[in-house]
Amino acid sequence: MAAAAPPLAAALLAVLLALAAPAAAEIRSTAIRADPRTIIPLDEFGFSNQGVLELNVTGIAFDPPASPDLDLSMDVSSAMYNVDPATGQRAYLSVGSSALPSIYFLFCVVYAALAAGWVSILLRKRTAVFRIHYFMLAVLVLKGFNLLAEAEDKSYIERTGTAHGWDVLFYIFSFLKGISLFTLIVLIGTGWSFLKPYLADREKKVLMVVIPLQVVANIAQVVIDESGPYARDWVTWRQIFLLVDVVCCCAILFPIVWSIKNLREAARSDGKAAVNLMKLTLFRQYYVVVICYIYFTRVVVYALVTITSYRYLWTSVVAGEIATLAFYVFTGYRFRPEVHNPYFAIDDDEEEAAAEALKLDDEFEL
Repeated sequence: MAAAAPPLAAALLAVLLALAAPAAAEIRSTAIRADPRTIIPLDEFGFSNQGVLELNVTGIAFDPPASPDLDLSMDVSSAMYNVDPATGQRAYLSVGSSALPSIYFLFCVVYAALAAGWVSILLRKRTAVFRIHYFMLAVLVLKGFNLLAEAEDKSYIERTGTAHGWDVLFYIFSFLKGISLFTLIVLIGTGWSFLKPYLADREKKVLMVVIPLQVVANIAQVVIDESGPYARDWVTWRQIFLLVDVVCCCAILFPIVWSIKNLREAARSDGKAAVNLMKLTLFRQYYVVVICYIYFTRVVVYALVTITSYRYLWTSVVAGEIATLAFYVFTGYRFRPEVHNPYFAIDDDEEEAAAEALKLDDEFEL
C-alpha cells in the first residue's frame, strides 16, 4: 500500500491543478452555455461607497428562440473593485476582505516561530523524540506555507484582480496541509510511534477512508472557489464539500475512542493503573479538544460568516485561525517529547488512588 501511495497522490494533485483555472480573481471571464436558470448569480462582492462594477455581456443566444423555457448562452466579462477616494487606486478584494493579506501573513509568521520552537525542542530532547514528532513539524511547516501562499494570493488579487499563479500554490499547500492534519489526528489517536510502533488493520482502514475523502473535499473546494455562484453545479459541489468534511471529522474520532477503550482494558489487566490513568486522561482530553475544534471551525465560524456584516467578514477568518492555532499549540504541548519515564515516578499510594479512579472512570461514556 505504501508503494502505491506516491503515484496516487501525484495523480490526485494533477487533478487539483487541472481544476485550478486562472480565473480565481475579481476580474472574471465566464462562458455560460445552455443554462435554463431564470436567475444566474455572477459573483459575490462587498462594495464600499466607491465600489465599481464593470460588466460586458456578448454572444447572447436563446435556445429554442420561440419557447417560454429558454436555455441561455452568453459570454460575460466582469470586474468588481472598490476605489480609494484619496489615491484613486483600485482594490479588487471585497471591502470585508481587504485585511486578509496582512492577517494571513501575520499568522504565517506565528507558525514560523512555532516551527522554530518545535525544532529547538526536538534538538534538546533527542532521546525522547518519536517519528510522530517529526510529522508534527511537517504539519506546522505546511500550515505556514499554506498561509504564506494565501496571503500572496489575496495580495495579488487585491492589487491586480488576478492571482498570478499564487492560487495554484495555495491549492497545493491547502491540499497537503488538509491531508497531513487529518492524518496527524488519526495517528495521535491511535498512539502510533509513542505508544506503539505499528497501526492495526482497522486504524489503517480509517486512514484509507480519510485521505481519499480529504482529496475529494479539496477538489470540491477548488471547484467552489474557481467557478463561483454562476456555475450550475456550484451548490452541488458545496454540498459535497460539507458532507465529505463532516464524514472526515467523524472518522478521525474513532481511533481516539479505540485508544481510550484499549487503555481501560489494559488498566484492568497489567497492574499499572496509574500509568494507564495518565494516558487515559490525556486521550480523553484530546478527544474533547478535537470535538471542540471541529465544532468551532465548522459551525461557529460558519455562523459568524452568516451573521456578520460583509464589511467585517475578516473577523470569521481571524476566529477560525485563532482556533486552529490553539489546537496546534495544545496538540504540541500535550504530546511533546518527554525525557522522564512515568513508570519510575509513581509510588504505591498513587497506584492505589489511580486504581480507584479507574473504577469510577467506567461511568464515562463516549
